[in-house]
Amino acid sequence: MLRKLRIIIATIFFTLITLLFLDFTGTLHGWFGWLTKIQFLPAVMALNVGVIVFLIALTLIFGRVYCSTICPLGVMQDLISWFAGKRKKNRFKFSPAKSYLRYGVLVLFVAAMVAGIGSVVALLAPYSSYGRIAQNLLSPLYKWGNNLLAFIAEKVDSYAFYSTDVIVASFGTFAIAAVTLIVIGYLAWRSGRTYCNTICPVGTVLGELSRFSLLKPVIDTDKCINCGKCARNCKASCIDAKNHAIDYTRCVVCMDCLESCSVDAVKYTLRCKASSCKKSSEPKVDSSRKSFLIGAGLLAASAAKAQEMKVDGGYATIIGKKAPKREINPTPAGSLSVKNLTSKCTGCQLCVSACPTNVLRPSADLKSFMQPVMSFENGYCRPECSKCSEVCPAGAIQPITVEEKSSTQIGHAVWVKANCIVLTDDVDCGNCERHCPSKAITMVPSDPNNRRSRKIPTINEERCIGCGACENLCPARPFSAIYVEGHKTHSTI
Repeated sequence: MLRKLRIIIATIFFTLITLLFLDFTGTLHGWFGWLTKIQFLPAVMALNVGVIVFLIALTLIFGRVYCSTICPLGVMQDLISWFAGKRKKNRFKFSPAKSYLRYGVLVLFVAAMVAGIGSVVALLAPYSSYGRIAQNLLSPLYKWGNNLLAFIAEKVDSYAFYSTDVIVASFGTFAIAAVTLIVIGYLAWRSGRTYCNTICPVGTVLGELSRFSLLKPVIDTDKCINCGKCARNCKASCIDAKNHAIDYTRCVVCMDCLESCSVDAVKYTLRCKASSCKKSSEPKVDSSRKSFLIGAGLLAASAAKAQEMKVDGGYATIIGKKAPKREINPTPAGSLSVKNLTSKCTGCQLCVSACPTNVLRPSADLKSFMQPVMSFENGYCRPECSKCSEVCPAGAIQPITVEEKSSTQIGHAVWVKANCIVLTDDVDCGNCERHCPSKAITMVPSDPNNRRSRKIPTINEERCIGCGACENLCPARPFSAIYVEGHKTHSTI
């Protein structure tokens, strides 16, 4: 019964979190966006004390149930392992903990956080790893399927579906997501929870806490007939059947051992007191190292040119736009500064998935690899939209109201005279002025001495908020005649 309950809860969490990355309408975030905010590392990054205390208490009471029910990467491994189990039953065996690898990865993870190396953090964070898989691999397939249904519906005069743009990530980001899926999928297919118990830093931290959990699976030595079925069905490879011992730092409380035991010798019950236990189920550990690991885990703090549109309205083939070279890439309103974003972002790419105008995409820059970056070839950052700030679980993009966003300056527009079609093609334009929401652009005569000369834009940098409307809607190709230069620190106008 406990195993079935765990599977039901895990299925609900996994399905809803996956849909949050696939939902291009943005409707699910209002109902289930909290699921991303109770992920361990994003909660630590956002300094969400309530969630951190809840997850620690959950672990101290029930063990590593977070890994088997809440973490989407953990549930994905269980799903892959379940399919592998259809081919071969009783396929696991006890293996000693690879402590040097587990603690070494944790130290590397914490060091990367302290040094601000976001790419290393993004590679190792479990929730972020699954987010990249969902965003870069599953989301395009989901949208293509939606567009197929929209095409079919249109043929029968139905508007139940509508088509949406499919933005495929850069090769680097796509490759990282694909390699992550292949490596973790292979490990799960072959050995179950190998990744969780040898590499995942969150698993290592929660494993240390689970030593003290109130409820644990315990082997009753009086009932045990030494058949070893519990060990052969333990995907965490943490049950030493010969010695009737369980390594609780690696046990993810999947309850498989309870169901596999034919004599009911494995119970999920209150942990025994040291004086009454027949055998200790926990390997000894140096207390100073344990304290360091727990403290280090709680200190944990922090790719992408998209496929470009080639057709205008389905009629005229046009030259695609290219992103200009910026000294500073603008960051979304609510991120406060470039430093805040890069130090707190875990690279889960939920904001990329939620962005309705496709302005956000994973960075290909090594300094901010897989973290969101703004680019305006496919759209611009609409002042009335604050989706990215609503969905960010790590505090890298703080919640911001529409009114606050409209007065937040994330960058300023820069005019490039050599690209402007007013001068290169001798035609009137003014697109940038017409579409500027903050009225920061004014058209003035190109020849100050001739009021009838063609007009070119001038920019009031104090009024410009850096939304990118001018850059996106500029007709110049391949580079816009006006682009947004980001600010390191945001300000209010």
